[in-house]
Amino acid sequence: MILGIGIDMIEVDRVATRIAREQGFRELVFSPDEIAYCNAKAHPAQHYAARFAAKEAFFKALGTGWAAGTVFHEVEILPDDQGAPQLRLLDATAKTLAPRAIKNIWVSLTHLRESAAAVVVLET
Repeated sequence: MILGIGIDMIEVDRVATRIAREQGFRELVFSPDEIAYCNAKAHPAQHYAARFAAKEAFFKALGTGWAAGTVFHEVEILPDDQGAPQLRLLDATAKTLAPRAIKNIWVSLTHLRESAAAVVVLET
């Protein structure tokens, strides 16, 4: 059963500016594995922006927005073995959201030079 659907879109430059200007922003929002993944890409800001949009879309799909007891860097989006994005909940965020009984999280990312977007579907 569908628990929620979320969508978000963001300008790549907004994320690039925050990463370049604000010390700690990257670590506050992204997991160490996401940082390593994005930094290894030819255009890291596009990959950071797509993941930021996915995190926003995830919280929208919950129907509550950002929830107490959750943190952005514990919502991790990395590719599986075939390259498809997978959204995983880590640590305290996973424990906080466990009562929601989310069984499947579907995520789709897209990005262009100037914008990135994501859709998240939650199933129970």
